[in-house]
Amino acid sequence: MENQSSPPPESESPPSPSTVTKAVDIPLHRVGFLIDELTPTKVSGRLPITEICCQPFRVLHGGVSALVAEGLASVGAHMAGGLKRVAGIHLSINHVKSAHLGDLVYAEATPFSVGRTLQVWDVHLWKVDPSTMKKKSLVSSSRVTLMCNMPVPEYATDAAEIEPSLVNELEPTILKLFKLDDRNNTK
Repeated sequence: MENQSSPPPESESPPSPSTVTKAVDIPLHRVGFLIDELTPTKVSGRLPITEICCQPFRVLHGGVSALVAEGLASVGAHMAGGLKRVAGIHLSINHVKSAHLGDLVYAEATPFSVGRTLQVWDVHLWKVDPSTMKKKSLVSSSRVTLMCNMPVPEYATDAAEIEPSLVNELEPTILKLFKLDDRNNTK
C-alpha cells in the first residue's frame, strides 16, 4: 500500500522564513523578523537590527523586543492549544543589554506551562554571531501569559484566513509545521 502522505518533489523548495512569518504574524514580518522554527514546543527566529526597529540612538527599540516576545508566544500558544484563538493577557520583559544597528538577534519562545485555559511562555532574545549563530549576550528576557481556547467573535470569523495568494504556496509547509498532515496518518 502506497503512503498517501508522500514528501514533496525534491525540486519543490519550502517557503522562505519571510513568507512563513508573513503568513503567521504580519507585524513581526513588517519589522523584519524571520521565523526559522515553528512547533508547539518552540518558536524561534532571527531579527536583523535595521533602522525600522531602532530607536533614535540606533539601538533595538524595547517595544520591538516586546512585539517579538508576544508574537512568538502567541504563535506558539496557538499551536500548543490546538490552533484555537489565544490572547496575551500579561507581558513582563526585562531589557538586559542593547542590540545595535547592524546586529543580528536570535529569539526563542518555549512554554513554561500549557494549560487548557492559560499558557505561560518564556521568550529570550540574544545577540548572535551571524556567521555561527552562536549566542553572545542576552538582550531581553520575557514571560508572556496567554488566555487560550477563546471563542472567535462573529465580526472576526475570517481572522484565521491566510492571504489567498499565499495559500497554494504555503499550505503543504504550514500543514507540516502545524503537524496537521499527521492527523490522518496511522503507522
